[in-house]
Amino acid sequence: MSVIVEATPNPNAMKFNTESMIFEGSNSVSVMPGQTSDYPIMNALMGLEGVDNVFGYQHFITINKKFDAEWDTIIPEVEKVINTYGY
Repeated sequence: MSVIVEATPNPNAMKFNTESMIFEGSNSVSVMPGQTSDYPIMNALMGLEGVDNVFGYQHFITINKKFDAEWDTIIPEVEKVINTYGY
């Protein structure tokens, strides 16, 4: 499985692209602090230290980090979760 990490114009957000379809259909999925999702992968990502909120659509998930969190510690954990779920 391959995850491609892509910067966004927002320095607090990174896009994680996969070769596999994560979310079927044309609806996006987002989870904000204090919320849960029908998608276990989104709940697992929200449980990572430093993650503020998550957004997903078809082949990608965008992670927004908390202001004081560092990408160097978040990115490997996000990749690990995505790979654990088989994407």
